[in-house]
Amino acid sequence: MRRSASASKKTGQTNSTNPISYSPSDLFRTASSKASSKEMERIDNQFYLYANMSSGMIDPEGIETLCSDMEVDHTDVRILMLAWKMKAEKQGYFTLEEWRRGLKALRADTVSKLKKALPELEKEVRRPSNFEDFYSYSFCYCLTEEKQKSIDTESICQLLDLVLGSQFRAQVDYFIEYLKIQSDYKVINLDQWMGFFRFCNEINFPDLSNYNPDLAWPLILDIFVEWMQAKQS
Repeated sequence: MRRSASASKKTGQTNSTNPISYSPSDLFRTASSKASSKEMERIDNQFYLYANMSSGMIDPEGIETLCSDMEVDHTDVRILMLAWKMKAEKQGYFTLEEWRRGLKALRADTVSKLKKALPELEKEVRRPSNFEDFYSYSFCYCLTEEKQKSIDTESICQLLDLVLGSQFRAQVDYFIEYLKIQSDYKVINLDQWMGFFRFCNEINFPDLSNYNPDLAWPLILDIFVEWMQAKQS
């Protein structure tokens, strides 16, 4: 009996002192998870500094306060780029989910870090692989009404200047001049908006020597080219 008890005791000792082992990858995952959780907590805290408590979103007033804290004008194109990074759906509003998506991607858990991230964000957006998507997004972001498919020409002029003016100054200036004096088009749709982007990238300007109206250009661009040619002659 003693021998049995002794054996049992030894067995018990072996079991109780057997250490739980963790692999380096387990420890890394645990630490990484904790760090990620802390980062998200800080991102959320920043959101609630600017959010409207009744709507649970950052509204236009909150965005203006955010811009003021970052010392960036609320009309700066980089604020639109920030909305693109967040994949924000409603103009002038950021949801918590959108805020998390954008700030986590930018690795910015404070407003100071967000401000520092803006130059890199602009570089990212201006890459050819991203810019067309941003250009398309900027139009859709300005569709503020349900089932709205077009934007008034006055707003389009402002948006073109903001989004495309720095890259295609001459084309944008002439097209804005044309939009302001013509009377056939009160609104612009997405197809026309994207058509002008293609025009800027593909057509020799200002001589327009490779413009072919028989190709699938929006009619408004055919008329714009005729107006340009008449202006030049």
